[in-house]
Amino acid sequence: MTSLKDPPRPSAPPAREHELKRPRRSSASAALMARGEPMVWLTGGGMAVCVAMIVALLLFVGYQGVRTFWPVPVVRIDTIDGRSVMGEVTRHSSYQPESYFVDALPDAVAAQVNARLEASDGWAQRQLVRTGNFELTGEHFTWVSDFEITADSERLPPWALVIERQSWGRFYGEPLAFVIDGEVAADQPQAVWDLFEQHHPAVRDRWAQRVALEKDRIGHINHQLEQRRLALRAIELKQGIDSQAWKDAAAEFEAFEQQQHEHFVEIREQIASLNEENDRYVMRLVTADGTEKNLPLAEVVRAYPANRVGFGEKLGIYVSRWWEFLSDDPREANSEGGVLPAIFGTVTMTLLMSLAVVPFGVLAALYLREYAKAGPMISAVRIAINNLAGVPSIVFGVFGVGFFAYVVGARIDQLLFAPKLPSPTFGTGGLLWASLTLALLTLPVVIIATEEALAAVPNSMREGSYACGASKWQTIRRIVLPRAMPGIMTGSILAMARGAGEVAPLMLIGAVKLAPELPIDGYFPYVHLERSFMHLGFHIYDLGFQSQNSAAAKPMVYTTTLLLILIIATLNLLAIWLRGRLRRRFVGSQF
Repeated sequence: MTSLKDPPRPSAPPAREHELKRPRRSSASAALMARGEPMVWLTGGGMAVCVAMIVALLLFVGYQGVRTFWPVPVVRIDTIDGRSVMGEVTRHSSYQPESYFVDALPDAVAAQVNARLEASDGWAQRQLVRTGNFELTGEHFTWVSDFEITADSERLPPWALVIERQSWGRFYGEPLAFVIDGEVAADQPQAVWDLFEQHHPAVRDRWAQRVALEKDRIGHINHQLEQRRLALRAIELKQGIDSQAWKDAAAEFEAFEQQQHEHFVEIREQIASLNEENDRYVMRLVTADGTEKNLPLAEVVRAYPANRVGFGEKLGIYVSRWWEFLSDDPREANSEGGVLPAIFGTVTMTLLMSLAVVPFGVLAALYLREYAKAGPMISAVRIAINNLAGVPSIVFGVFGVGFFAYVVGARIDQLLFAPKLPSPTFGTGGLLWASLTLALLTLPVVIIATEEALAAVPNSMREGSYACGASKWQTIRRIVLPRAMPGIMTGSILAMARGAGEVAPLMLIGAVKLAPELPIDGYFPYVHLERSFMHLGFHIYDLGFQSQNSAAAKPMVYTTTLLLILIIATLNLLAIWLRGRLRRRFVGSQF
């Protein structure tokens, strides 16, 4: 009977001498390395650090930007050298005063200061007070150290007013009188404030009517005169100044100019009447140092007693300031008011740039990946594209000015806008040339991302399409592009995000410090892409580095930065939503 035992196993070969001497890892260490646990912790830690840095940046910008418009109390501080300071405290810091600062003080005051500094080991606290009243003091902010403050002198005046004006920045003072037609109508704080609240809305309405007359009606007259002048100039260029046609046109222009001058005089009379009515109302205030100031109500944008408003009133002021920021034009060297022209310019330029770069970038990538044969020329093109992605952005700005403005734009002016010369129309920086310049800047991003997306489509899907009788273009349109669409849209999103935040090229090719007129109006061709525009990125640069007082503009820098981040995030979310729609549509419709 056959045995059911297992067959004998072959004996293992004898171990070699060097294998016997090789040290072995412990089982726990080998298992840890086999599972890749150290690399998991290393890569996960790197990702956590990156996420923490991004979140910290967003939280910092968000916190600083959101708190800019919240009303804060107004303090009044008396110092040991006899000064009185009134305003809003914006910042605190610690520092060590220099000896020359103390030596410059009177002996009695210097002794007090030295005693306080010795008690705190030479360190002092100070607070930055926004004092405003620039036309009186020549400064917007004042540092006040704790050792300068007299005992129990820091208080909250009950009738301290914060007044936001059309010019000269904020004003801080207490109401002294309300004057109507040169006569004092009230001289008590509560009565002055009541009269201000009664008359200020009507004054602002008349001010808005005056602005509308200046911008709309006078602007319409100037536009018509300019069009007639250009038509006369065109006749002069074609037929000469001695022709009968030019003489007839010149006579017609003079008659039209006289007629419009009469309308202009009527409008100026209406404006003078509105100004005269507004000049009747003046509020007299007194500052912390006793200086009196007569403030016309027409110059006041917003005013409130900072130390007498409750939470609901503060919330209303906060919302009002945000609405003004999003819907109004800048004022006071861009440090106050709104950023509506910059919002419009940023969004319009980004959309125009995307419309220009995505089609050409996708077409170039399709040719390189699907049609072109490998060779030195294609390799050189790919190397050039990769190198182009690393070129400094300011170089693109120089190219945009030299090519688009001075070459293409100059030719367009000579062909279509000769009567306007030597004043350029397209021969200078504008919204269109800025968009095309940034399209060139972001073109490598779209090409590289599209090529990677096309390369990720399996060749087996192409071969299956060819086997079914489809042509190359049918295969690309029905098989390759739908599968590559998420990657293509990802490249477009990256290009949009980069282009929206670029500033250096725009400083040369179209963005300006102030352009309150939007490139859209009621005159043909209605959308004027040749005009200069405002951009949020350039606006941030102007506030931070070109402002009259960087400390005064610092809160607006954070708020504008927050707004730019939100706009870019919104555009990216819209692009992501569109990517999802296109993916469902194309993938669902393929055979």
